[in-house]
Amino acid sequence: MEFRFDANQEFQVKAIEFNPQITQISQMKMNDQTNRDPRTYVIIGAAMEVHRQLGCGFLEAAYQEALAIEFSLRGVPFQREVELPVIYKGRQLATSYRADFVCCQEIVVELKALARLGGVEEAEIINYLKATGHEVGLLMNFGAPSLEYKRFVVSASAKSAQSVD
Repeated sequence: MEFRFDANQEFQVKAIEFNPQITQISQMKMNDQTNRDPRTYVIIGAAMEVHRQLGCGFLEAAYQEALAIEFSLRGVPFQREVELPVIYKGRQLATSYRADFVCCQEIVVELKALARLGGVEEAEIINYLKATGHEVGLLMNFGAPSLEYKRFVVSASAKSAQSVD
């Protein structure tokens, strides 16, 4: 299944209530096609193609460059190495976060090339989402024999990072 994005096209995503306020979507069973966010679906599909072509073993930068090419081929709107401000108690910090990608103007995509993902990487993206105000993030690991990915949703009312395991 392939999605093409048009700048004028809007996506209607069915809202799903979850508890806790930070949710790892990859752990949920979503058999119904209507529950899938078409934006994250096509981003993950592009990452799968990159992993299928390159396999594991490269540095993160190689996957990032290849993924940018794949996003362009699939018509996914993206910005690469986007500097996102970090807000603390209403004040912007001098330190900022540089996202590997921001796709569709609101989905933070963080790439890794590790043997396996752990809690540190998951906490990192959750904190980036909270600090930047973005609600949806994808953590993708190209370092394993099969692409590993996790989707995260942070509600606006989340106060602290919670374990997603």
